[in-house]
Formats: sequence, structure tokens, C-alpha cells
Amino acid sequence: MGNWTQEQIIEGIMLPHRYPTALLLTTLLASCGRNGHAPAPPLQVGVLPALQMDVPLTHEWVGTLDGFVNAEIRPQVEGYLLRQVYKEGSSLHKGEPLFEIDARQFKASADQARATLARDQAALDKARMDVERFTPLVAEKAISQQELDNANASLRQAQANVDATRAAWDRAQLNLQWTRVVSPISGIAGIAKVQVGDLVNPQRVMTTVSTVDPIKVFFNANEQEYMGWARNWATKGGGKGSLTLVLSDGSTYPLRGDPYLADRNVDVKTGTITLEGLFANPQHLLRPGQFAKVSADVGLRKGAIVVPQRAIWEVQGNSQVAVVGADGKVDIRPVQTGPRLGALQVVEKGLQAGEKVVVEGTQKVSAGQIVKMAPAGSPSNPASGVGK
Repeated sequence: MGNWTQEQIIEGIMLPHRYPTALLLTTLLASCGRNGHAPAPPLQVGVLPALQMDVPLTHEWVGTLDGFVNAEIRPQVEGYLLRQVYKEGSSLHKGEPLFEIDARQFKASADQARATLARDQAALDKARMDVERFTPLVAEKAISQQELDNANASLRQAQANVDATRAAWDRAQLNLQWTRVVSPISGIAGIAKVQVGDLVNPQRVMTTVSTVDPIKVFFNANEQEYMGWARNWATKGGGKGSLTLVLSDGSTYPLRGDPYLADRNVDVKTGTITLEGLFANPQHLLRPGQFAKVSADVGLRKGAIVVPQRAIWEVQGNSQVAVVGADGKVDIRPVQTGPRLGALQVVEKGLQAGEKVVVEGTQKVSAGQIVKMAPAGSPSNPASGVGK
């Protein structure tokens, strides 16, 4: 060991055990010096400026569609169903046939009533001739006044009989016509609820025909919403064209609707009033029973701050946006949202016009992070489609 002393030898053995952290750090630093990498570039996100604009204020409700007129088809007479004439689900015009009921008994009744009418009409003619013949004979004292009075009474009785039998014949004719069940309105015919061979009567619904062009939509609004909407009607000539319909698949119905009526009273239990709107439906796309969202313009908010709705996310019920400053640093900011306008969201508090909000890449950013900004939707933006 040369000239080493015993103390130096012991110190050399114990040094690594006394300072392991320092030794490891020295080794890592030396390794980084030989094989180190450059720091990762900042995350690139898509941003858009918060805009200030005048936006229309709308209210939205869940509505139910119903036919403008819904006619339940019931037979006027009782009988066995012989034939279904119409095609279920087809468009019908007023007066088109739907069903045929066995008419034989009604034809027999009509024939009998016609024969009875002919008999009574003959009796009436004879009574009238008797009165005409007896009248001059009474003046000549050839017959008594009593005979003339009896002839007049017979004439009146014969006239009454004719009136009664004519009414019975008319009734029989109606019953015969009613064996051919026709549509009372133009519209769409529903599925038949009876089958050939069934015994039908006036209490039984055979099918339903609905007028669907235009079609009604029913929805319930609270008192405040109704008052705001009614005031807007007054300033816009009754609100014509102020209704929009969003269908269950998320698509917006291309035609705008008109307010039709408001119910006479507010429901004291729910505090809502039933409103009705009308939508043209020339293609018969809308059908009774469908659910849809109904929105109505109720005013205009001037100078509102709006951002894309996809820039906003919620954490425990609180809305937030990521704002990027001029230095590229991210600020996660709570905001208070207002009404929604299509793909845009009104921000009541928390944003100023022109501030850059993250639209693409919101799931990857955190407070204080340095990011690189790119216009949202730019093809060069790798974060496109993230955070939507």
C-alpha cells in the first residue's frame, strides 16, 4: 500500500458509504453532460378571441307535436265491417272512403221507408181531392159541413203521415250512406283499429285522421318567460316567424313557426302556461306525438361577450375557460355563462372582449403552463379536434 497510513486506508473505504447521494448526483450530472436532451417544446393549442356582439335572447322549451285537427273516425251505424278501403299512413282528402260496412239491412230499411212514403203520399192525394170536391158541394147544400170538416181533418192527418214517413225515409237513406265511412278532413290516416269481420258501432274508434300541415306544437312556459315573450310579440307584429324547432336527432327544422295561442290561465300548481305554435309541414316530416325543443326570440342583448361553446367545461358544476395571455401562459378562469346561441355561448362574467381562449386542446392545458398559440381549426395545429 505504499506509504498510506492506516487512517487513510479506512477513510478511503468509508467515503462512498458516508456520501452516497453526493456520489450518485455526481454520476448523474456527468451522465447528463455526456447524453443530455433539449427541453420539450411548449404545447400548441388552438385559440380564438372572445367576441363582443349583439345577440338575440331566446328561451327554449320541450314541446310535443300534435295534429292541427285530429278526427277520431267512428261509424254512425252498427254493422259488420266488409272492407278497409284506405291505405294506412297515406294522405287523404276530405270525403275519401275509409271503410265499408255491410249495407244490406240498411238498404232493406230504405226500400221499406220508400214504399211507406209512396203509400202515404197516395192517401194524401186522395184526401186533398176529397176536400176540393166537397168544398163546392157544401155551398150548394149537397152535403153537410160536417163531411167537409171530416175531409179537412183527413187531409191534415194524411199530410202528417207523409211528413213522418218522409223523415223515416231520409233517416234510412242516411244510414245507408253511413255504411260507407269517409274521412271528414284532409290529412294523414292512422293505423286501423278494426279488422274486416268486426262488428262495429258508434262507440268504437276505427282509426284517426290528423291534419299535419300545418302542425301544432305544445309547450309550457313559466310566467316570466311568457311575459317576456308576449312583450316581444307586441313589438314584432305578433311574433310571426319567431319560433324555431330542434328535432330529436339534433337537427334544426328548416321552417320557422308562428305563435298560435296561449291558454286562458296559468296552472296554479306548476306556475306554467300552455302555449301553442304552428309550423308549416309540406313534406309531412313532422308527425303527432314527436318531441322537439322549441325556442323563441325574446329580445336582444347588446355588446355580449361570446365564445365557442366547446371552449367551456365544467368542474363540480362551475364553468371554466382556459385563457392564454400575451406571454403564452395559461390562466384557468371561472366564468358565469348566459344563454346559448347555436355553437356560441354568452359569457356573463369572467372574460373581456379580445382575450384568447383555448378552443382546441383544453384537456391538455393547466394553470401557469406555457403554450404556443395557433388559430383554432388551422391545419398546422396538431391539437385540432382535442377538447371539443
